[in-house]
Amino acid sequence: MNLKTIFFTIAFLASFHIFSQNTYVFLGSYNRDKEAESIQVYQLDSEGRLTKVASTTNVINPSYLTISPNGKYIYACTDTKTPNAGSISSFEFNPKNKTLTFLNKQTSGGENPVYISVHKNGKWLVNANYTDGSVAVHPLLENGIIDSMAQNIHYSDRSIHKERQTRSHVHSAVFSPEFDVLFLPDLGADKIRSYAFDENQKKPLTETQIPFTKTDLEAGPRHFTFHPNQKFGYCIEEMSGSISVYTYKNGILQQIQRINTHADEIKEGFESSDIHISPDGKFLYASNRGKENNIAVFSISENGFLKNIGYQSTFGDHPRIFAIDESGKFLVATNVISGNVIVFKRNPITGLLQKTGTEVKMENVSCVQIKKYY
Repeated sequence: MNLKTIFFTIAFLASFHIFSQNTYVFLGSYNRDKEAESIQVYQLDSEGRLTKVASTTNVINPSYLTISPNGKYIYACTDTKTPNAGSISSFEFNPKNKTLTFLNKQTSGGENPVYISVHKNGKWLVNANYTDGSVAVHPLLENGIIDSMAQNIHYSDRSIHKERQTRSHVHSAVFSPEFDVLFLPDLGADKIRSYAFDENQKKPLTETQIPFTKTDLEAGPRHFTFHPNQKFGYCIEEMSGSISVYTYKNGILQQIQRINTHADEIKEGFESSDIHISPDGKFLYASNRGKENNIAVFSISENGFLKNIGYQSTFGDHPRIFAIDESGKFLVATNVISGNVIVFKRNPITGLLQKTGTEVKMENVSCVQIKKYY
């Protein structure tokens, strides 16, 4: 074996060691029990195996999680689906000591918070409240503490579905690629709302000339993601079981395609949920709950259009949220009703998924985030 071969072999093995030591999976749940381990943390190794390293109790329904840009802090939607309540909570994660420590919580500004995002500067947190249709903005202190609410905007409009769209239901809060615009898919109003976001102002949200993008009626826009090239946006629509594709420029969305997330033989009962794009920008993944319980896989063309190339069962019931690690090697799916977490290996050439054999149980598991620490 020559020196060049030895060098690359050592580098290859070292990369696997680094992956296994520094990639962590964070799980949230509808635990409904303060004694339960409501947030759990696992190490993800190079073969897709999960090893539990930390957890926290004394928190009700941390249904959605997000991670600060520097990885030090975990923010959660808490008191979700709790009548007349709703909060957001912060935790400090120490990968060296493998500890997760509660810091503080604040009101979410509305009932049933379901989504939370952090600005790239780590100084602002935004959350969406589903039940009463609102958005809240909180400053973040340098120690990860959530400060008092800076803005809270409620909506009262609706759409045409007589049961599910009697009022606004904001389902996510997603920053634009440059973090200067905030998008709010509103399932109840069939709109993707938008605001300019000025990180230097005490109240960073301001209205724009185009305050929303109207979706198809009874679409139920839910989650939204941008392509890595920043030219396209993709919105998954829960009620119609569709994905709408948009061009994106200067804060403006223009629809160019609408495609089903579900198989053609499924005619009703759609519950499309989450949406993510592989780091290389070649494939899009979308979760279907209810009748299908799968991940739909799409290829992405250079013009942003999607083409369905397959479906992968999540081996459980009700895959609400999934995540792709930053290397693009693994996809981790959470099944709420069956309470199991499945790790898939992603083929970078075909985009298709294969179960690794790793599965962990967590009652009412509802969310997953993945972070690599350097």
